[in-house]
Amino acid sequence: MALLLSALVLVPVAACLPLKARYRVLHSYNHLVLWWFRLTCGVRVEVSGREQLPEGACVLLSNHQSEWETIYLQVVKRPLCTVLKQELLKIPVFGWGLKLLEPIPLDRKQPAKALKQVLSVGTQRLKDGFTVLIFPEGTRLAPGTRKKFNKSGAAIACRAGVPVVPVAHNAGEIWPNDSWIKRSGTLHVVFGPAIETTGRKPDAVIADVEGWVEDTLKRISRTPRPPLEEKAPADSVGV
Repeated sequence: MALLLSALVLVPVAACLPLKARYRVLHSYNHLVLWWFRLTCGVRVEVSGREQLPEGACVLLSNHQSEWETIYLQVVKRPLCTVLKQELLKIPVFGWGLKLLEPIPLDRKQPAKALKQVLSVGTQRLKDGFTVLIFPEGTRLAPGTRKKFNKSGAAIACRAGVPVVPVAHNAGEIWPNDSWIKRSGTLHVVFGPAIETTGRKPDAVIADVEGWVEDTLKRISRTPRPPLEEKAPADSVGV
């Protein structure tokens, strides 16, 4: 109900504004959800390293466990462009709001085409001053599971010559992806130091990102971290 009411009020207003001004309007819903979640579920959110975010555009690469981080990371740095699955844009009202923020929608049934779109559109967004958010695992994973990071985010950062900022969190332990029930506790979010990409290959950059995220998850997670077994296909794209 809150989503519907917010969308019916905010979307028409945002549609009349220039792109960068839309963020302030539409993301008021994100702030409301985050506040309500902390209040009703007794959740304490501890954020560290946010001061390390660069002033200009960058690529945020985060692990993906729940819906929470998709809401929170939207309000961390503006303007921000998110790489997401195109099915989300088809949701009535909610999808209209997403379209107004001009994300990069991907057809995951055509991974080769999706990869080209991320590389071309994502690079241009960065050059235009937008930060790009990508979840390089490509899908939500339950705490205690792993999947090799896709390098598309690192590739567009290298093309545009902007830094990559790794992000690690344990949101899935508090806001499970497969359940309506939310849990109380402490939710940790850690922003790593910006990783420079100038003169580097995407493979080396994403290896640094994945290593940092995994080391941080071992420190902040209650669920033991497993060894890496599954490998992402070479032409897949993180979303």
